[in-house]
Amino acid sequence: METTSSRLGFAALIFGAGCIGFAPILVRLSEIGPVATGFHRLLWSLPVFALVVAWQRRPLPGEATAWGGMAASGFFFAADLTVWHLGIWLTTIANATLFSNTAPVFVAIGAWLVWGQAPNRRFLAALVVAMAGAALLVGSSFRLSLDRVAGDGLSLLSGAFYGAYILSVGRLRARLSMPLVMLAGGAAGSVVAFAAALALGESIWPETARGWAVVVGLALLGQVAGQGLIAWGLAHVPSTLGAVVLLVQPVVAAAVAWILFGERLGAMELTGGLVVLFGIHLARRSLRA
Repeated sequence: METTSSRLGFAALIFGAGCIGFAPILVRLSEIGPVATGFHRLLWSLPVFALVVAWQRRPLPGEATAWGGMAASGFFFAADLTVWHLGIWLTTIANATLFSNTAPVFVAIGAWLVWGQAPNRRFLAALVVAMAGAALLVGSSFRLSLDRVAGDGLSLLSGAFYGAYILSVGRLRARLSMPLVMLAGGAAGSVVAFAAALALGESIWPETARGWAVVVGLALLGQVAGQGLIAWGLAHVPSTLGAVVLLVQPVVAAAVAWILFGERLGAMELTGGLVVLFGIHLARRSLRA
C-alpha cells in the first residue's frame, strides 16, 4: 500500500525531473563548453547545500565508507556529463539523447545484480513501455550506423554512469540527509568536471553577465531544485521507480525547446511523450501492487 511519504517522494521526483528538463536549454544558452557548464552547475550549488547542512546541525558521519560513497556519487554524475559530451561529438543528438536515457535499464540491472532486488514482470513491462516512448520522442532523426558506434557507445556509457549515480544516491539517502549527500557529492563531482573541462580544452569561465546568469541559474534550477528534489525523493521510493520517473526530463526538455526555440514536435514525438508518461504510471502501479 502506498504511504504518504512514498506519494511525496514520487511528487518530488516528478518536480525534480521537470526542473532538470530545463537543463539542456540552459546548457545550449551557455557561452562556455557543456562540461565546464556542468562544473559551474555543481560548484554554485555547494554554498546553498552547505548553508542547509549548517542549519540542520546534524552530526557528520564518522565512517569513511559514507564519505567514499558520497564522493563516488559525485564522480558518477561528473562522468555522466563528460562522457555524454564526448559521445555527442561522435554521433547525432537524437542518438545521444536516446542512449543517455537508458539509465532506468541500468538501474534495474544494478539493483538486481548488486542488491538482489529483482524487478517484477509488471515493472519490466512498464520499463519497456517508457523506453519505447523515449525512442518515439527522439523521432525519425534516430539512426544507427557503423560510423557512429563510438559515439553511441559513449552515450550508452553516459546512461550507465547516471544509473550508477541514481543507485548510489538512493543507497546513501537511506541513512544520510539530502543536503549532505548533495554537498559532498557535488564537491567531488565539481573537481572531476573541472579537470575534464580543462582536458577537453573548454573555456572555463563565462565572460559576460548573461553567461554568469546562465550557469548560476542552472546551478539553482538544475542542481539545487532538480537534483535536490530527486535525492530527497529517492529516500522514499525505490531507485528503480525513481529512474523511470526521470524519463520525464526529455519530455519537459522537448516541450520547452518547442516553446522557446520553435522546435516543433511531430505526431511521433508527441505520441512518444504520452507513452513515456503512461509507462511511468504503469511503473508506479507495478510497485504499489
